Amino acid sequence: MTRTLVSSASREVVIGFDEPFVIIGERINPTGRKTLAQAMKAGDYSRVEADALAQVAAGARMLDINAGIPLADEAKILADCVKLVQSLTDVPLSIDSSIVEALEAGLAVYQGKPLVNSVTGEEERLEAVLPLVKKYAAAVVAISNDETGISEDPDVRFAVAKKIVERAEDHGIPRCDLVVDPLVMPVGAVNAAGASVLHLIRRLREELGVNTTCGASNFSFGLPQRHGLNASFLAMAIGAGMTSAITNPLHAPEMMAVKGADVVMGHDPNCRRWIEAARGWAEAPATNQGAPPPPPDTAPATSTISRRRLRKLRQEANG
Repeated sequence: MTRTLVSSASREVVIGFDEPFVIIGERINPTGRKTLAQAMKAGDYSRVEADALAQVAAGARMLDINAGIPLADEAKILADCVKLVQSLTDVPLSIDSSIVEALEAGLAVYQGKPLVNSVTGEEERLEAVLPLVKKYAAAVVAISNDETGISEDPDVRFAVAKKIVERAEDHGIPRCDLVVDPLVMPVGAVNAAGASVLHLIRRLREELGVNTTCGASNFSFGLPQRHGLNASFLAMAIGAGMTSAITNPLHAPEMMAVKGADVVMGHDPNCRRWIEAARGWAEAPATNQGAPPPPPDTAPATSTISRRRLRKLRQEANG
């Protein structure tokens, strides 16, 4: 079974078919967050700190770091944030940028084996990103679109993913170091989006043998009661073989769905993590605004904080 190993300087996380589902926290991203973007551009990373600690405390096993701010020095900001977050917590990071120079700046200061987010099937992107992934011995998210855009046909998206996997192997990057994003479309706009992506996840697992991830909240875009819909999608995607997702761990319905799916899939021996999580839920009833603390075995020691501090961090992260 394919296992994708990522690490910080002191902690390893495995994304794999027989492993617990990996939540990659999405909050350190200025897209659509004007206050965060302004602060990061000004060199104020206090919200980045709050987002990092709150997400890890809520159960994220990795964090995505994005610094895409118009007219800002993205390479410097991304490198600064990577160094800061690695000083705060020992979870591995996903270094996220569409700018190759920014990716390299983040990779150059990273301690451990990161996940690069991302490479697509476009020729220019393949030739720019894959050598960088090889140079820094990283893992990489492979997004299944190319010069023709994003196809609604899952077979076309599979073909693009296969092309990226094969090109990566040509560069000496093993298949286990690719995590394919099959591209989840908004079901409110594309009625077959759910069925199509579940079909594609199964093919990626069975035919290419690769791990998968997605931006889970894309599925519910534009619809009411998004957290319930995202939770349903995540549980079914895990059943189809998806092994990770980039999403917000502060949302309790999604976290409950993931932990429950781990139980159903046999990835939580003796239901130990579920039972521990349930104790936290009983003490702090879950809402759409925040998830309860994770079980102790899933939270790194460097992120252990008081309940009062956790509540404050959640408030700052949701602000």
